[in-house]
Amino acid sequence: MCELSDEDKADLILTTGGTGFSKRDNTPEATMRAVERETPGISEAMRYYSLQITPRAMLSRGVSGIRKEALIVNLPGSPKAVRECLEYAIGALTHGIDILKGNTGNCAGK
Repeated sequence: MCELSDEDKADLILTTGGTGFSKRDNTPEATMRAVERETPGISEAMRYYSLQITPRAMLSRGVSGIRKEALIVNLPGSPKAVRECLEYAIGALTHGIDILKGNTGNCAGK
């Protein structure tokens, strides 16, 4: 994540899986070591949306944050859940990236 944001100048870094309760699920910890600023609203919103589909979404420990000008977001491991989360959040994620890049027009829009 650090290399992608620092050297490759990625705008958006998405991780999939590793956000559950098993001992091998360590994506949130790795993400928190990489981010400079947390963006809890993104993860909370995706979790809230997912809870309307399955109560098991409450078991997600996914986090999100900013490093340099890159937005880093943990997504679920299920391809179906990834699709659902991205369809729900892509508009806000795109707007957040625009803000990180200094394009702050239309901040009051929906």
